[in-house]
Amino acid sequence: RSYLPRSLRTYSCVHCRAHLARHEELISKSFQGSHGRAYLFNSVVNVGCGPAEQRLLLTGLHSVADIFCQSCKTTLGWKY
Repeated sequence: RSYLPRSLRTYSCVHCRAHLARHEELISKSFQGSHGRAYLFNSVVNVGCGPAEQRLLLTGLHSVADIFCQSCKTTLGWKY
């Protein structure tokens, strides 16, 4: 499990509070997921990745893989 420095603003898992990303890695909050607002990050930590699959999103067909919290296995979203 990776820990980000306390002096930095961080994003964490809503269930287990595992660190996921530094605020500086946030690219955009202007995305819409199937369950509401979604964020786009440049890089994250403490996540696992499922198999890639083709999904039809609002912007067309994309190859994506679900990502989940490495600590509690909560699904967090997907990566392109």
